[in-house]
Amino acid sequence: MNVVKVMVNGLPGSMAQTVAQQILQDERFKLLPYSLTGPEIQESRCTVETTALELIAPDKRESRIAQIKQSEGPFLTADYTHPSAVNANADFYCNCGLPFVMGTTGGDRSLLEQTVRSSSIAAVIAPNMAKQIVGFQAMMEYAADNFPGLFQGYSLEITESHQKGKADTSGTAKAVVRYFNKLGIPFAEESIVQIRDPKIQQSRLGIPEKYLSGHGWHTYTLVSPDSTVRFEFTHNVNGRKIYAAGTLDALLFLSDKITAAEKARVYSMIDVLRGV
Repeated sequence: MNVVKVMVNGLPGSMAQTVAQQILQDERFKLLPYSLTGPEIQESRCTVETTALELIAPDKRESRIAQIKQSEGPFLTADYTHPSAVNANADFYCNCGLPFVMGTTGGDRSLLEQTVRSSSIAAVIAPNMAKQIVGFQAMMEYAADNFPGLFQGYSLEITESHQKGKADTSGTAKAVVRYFNKLGIPFAEESIVQIRDPKIQQSRLGIPEKYLSGHGWHTYTLVSPDSTVRFEFTHNVNGRKIYAAGTLDALLFLSDKITAAEKARVYSMIDVLRGV
């Protein structure tokens, strides 16, 4: 069995820690003891379970990555950094020849994909790594493509709740907006209701206290023009394991594609699910 070497970037962030933990527990992978981190991180090391990892600051990453590539050979990267770093990180990965899985949301997504297509590497880019939610999105996309205007005249409300530290609007919610637009509802991304206040999350939504620091609850509510018909789609995720599991699947998928010498390709989680 070929073990897939992975560097998880974004430590000591919570999502990066969860992915790193899952990699350590899976014999198909080897976690490299390094992580690119942001300028606000003062620590030089962190520990995931019992494994110590070096945190590499932005001003040292070029020299350290060159050294790591020389000592470790080819490896993949999983990015769970910050939305503001998405495009700069993609530039860096492409310039350094580092195939990556981008789990971080935000940034200029069109530019992100174009950066990869203009490079010599392949990447999996998805606003949501949870396979089941991606499957739900695929169903929505099918409906949008095959039944345009189905909900013409309906009103739409989208509410998304995530942990207080999430800086941007949910990428999944933004994607679903586009499907509803095709289905006949002129809804803008700016109208998505963000909930980040733990008190509201507990009292109004009923989110368990233990998951206030890590959850993703989404509700899409549609009401007919005369208010006699109501549809509601909800997906509530507590914790981060579902996203980590999908990330590992994406890494295995990307490893296979690299073995097949596919370059300058952008894959989605739909591609991962299909195994194409």
